Amino acid sequence: MNASPTSALAKVLGVATVLARWTLGAFFVYMGARKALAPVAFLELLREYDLVHNWFALNAIASALPWFEIFCGFLLLAGIAVRGTALLVAAMLAFFTCVVLRRALALETVLAVPFCAVKFDCGCGGGPEFICAKLRENALLLGLAFWLLVGRGRCVLYQWPRRPEPV
Repeated sequence: MNASPTSALAKVLGVATVLARWTLGAFFVYMGARKALAPVAFLELLREYDLVHNWFALNAIASALPWFEIFCGFLLLAGIAVRGTALLVAAMLAFFTCVVLRRALALETVLAVPFCAVKFDCGCGGGPEFICAKLRENALLLGLAFWLLVGRGRCVLYQWPRRPEPV
């Protein structure tokens, strides 16, 4: 007996969702760990954005944000609270993408170079990158987060342990 096209599509979508969840989760664990292992360097990069002027708040952000990213990454990898975590990840990505874009536009003006030739360390954990590549990467990650957010993300807790069917 052959499986229906609908169930085959459901399986493909399920596999794509798991791969999206794992990709996004692994990315956040990796990048968060890179920042957590070099907290002083991350703090210095955060200072360059000139977003927070209170030294205590800046230090708190620099010390807590990498661990929050790692936590979110592990939640995605484990499949726990997928939609809520995807919402948090999308919010972080959207905010920091805007901040990085603002800084890139300022550097473009100061350096008098084409926009895609702007290269700097955005503090994301990957080292110096060309801005166009970084914006593409963030757009892809935002797309994965929205994929999980709008209904493709399923929480493992809703599926496990399965309750026996009523007789």
